[in-house]
Amino acid sequence: MELHVHPSSLSGSVAIPGSKSHTIRALLVGSLAEGTSRILAPLDSDDTSACVAACRAFGADIGTGGDAWTVTGVGGRPTVPDEMVDVGNSGTTLYLTMGTAGLVDGWTVFTGDRQIQSRPAEPLLDALRQLGCQAKSKLDNGCAPLVVRGPMRGGEVGLDGSKTSQYVSSLLLNCPLAVASGRARGETVLRVDNPVEVPYIEMTLGWLADQGLEVSREATAQFRIPGGQRYRAFTKRIPADFSSATFFLCAAAVTGSELTLLGLDMGDTQGDKAVVEMLAAMGAETEQLPDGVRLRGGELRGAELDLNATPDALPALAVTACFAEGETRLVNVAQARLKETDRLRVMREELTKLGGDVEELPDGLVIRGRPLKGRAVHGHHDHRVVMALAVAGLAAEGTTTVDTAEAAAVTFPNFVELLQSVGAEIVVNQAD
Repeated sequence: MELHVHPSSLSGSVAIPGSKSHTIRALLVGSLAEGTSRILAPLDSDDTSACVAACRAFGADIGTGGDAWTVTGVGGRPTVPDEMVDVGNSGTTLYLTMGTAGLVDGWTVFTGDRQIQSRPAEPLLDALRQLGCQAKSKLDNGCAPLVVRGPMRGGEVGLDGSKTSQYVSSLLLNCPLAVASGRARGETVLRVDNPVEVPYIEMTLGWLADQGLEVSREATAQFRIPGGQRYRAFTKRIPADFSSATFFLCAAAVTGSELTLLGLDMGDTQGDKAVVEMLAAMGAETEQLPDGVRLRGGELRGAELDLNATPDALPALAVTACFAEGETRLVNVAQARLKETDRLRVMREELTKLGGDVEELPDGLVIRGRPLKGRAVHGHHDHRVVMALAVAGLAAEGTTTVDTAEAAAVTFPNFVELLQSVGAEIVVNQAD
């Protein structure tokens, strides 16, 4: 699918869909719990559908009709999947359910699409082995296809957290269910080296706290997790997704428009809420509302932005920097190379095609603002790259054509329709 994007002026309100990160955690917690949970206003996307399928493979009964999903869990005893678990394009699903596979006394085989099969998993495989599991990459390259067998017994584990916070969240979510064997209650002591994306770790800890689970934090990145605990059924409304909202915030900023984004809670743990302050630092006018955030674009100026905690915001902020006066530095975000694509390289390549002045650093980008001119660019089958390039087209001169646009459905299936609803001039070409 191609998007043909024309310069546009935007106005109005947008109801931002539910958080992918919260929805997937809700599915995992509900699947491991006793009883039936209700997830209100979940995100229905390719990534969350992959998580639903994975949770069902471990024995959960999940109903996904309408705006309230139900999850009847396995009471802490996931079953051996009958077939290979295919996570599609969802790295979050892969990493978080690898820990679940460590609870099962039997083999689980994971696979995914081409991008998943290039994303690193060896640090988490190694951590699972330290906890008594058998875990390996079938091709010995540290990537999917992967095989994992439990049961997880607990123990002391060191984990390299420099690539993604999802390794940490996987252990935090699943180690409370470790069985006792030689250690009281199957206790795990987890030490994380060089943690990144810390707000997502905080989000996971928030879910554990809501469940009343016992997890003690002995340092910034050291945790003591007793095993033999239990999750319980819950009812929870999923907050709107700041990562998805980022594209609309940046669209308003680069077009000099005013948009009101509904459903955003600045008190939530999502790291990408920091984008609101980042855009304010670049000159946008922002206002917190009882039910969301209003942003008005204007004369933007360059800034230095540390994206270590907010790597998903890199593509949209790279676009925004092209329309800011002076130099913008997006730094401390080397892990952006390990997402669906190497987003540092990809954004440099595609924005350069549009006339951008972009320098690639080992851990970021340096962007000097100057006008962009529309032309054909490649979305690289990466949902956040596709959406960011569409935002660029709203403020570039002429027509910008973005291919592989179907990838937006990974996290934001109605992205184009919502942009059109506030005035974006976008023509969708369904042809290959």
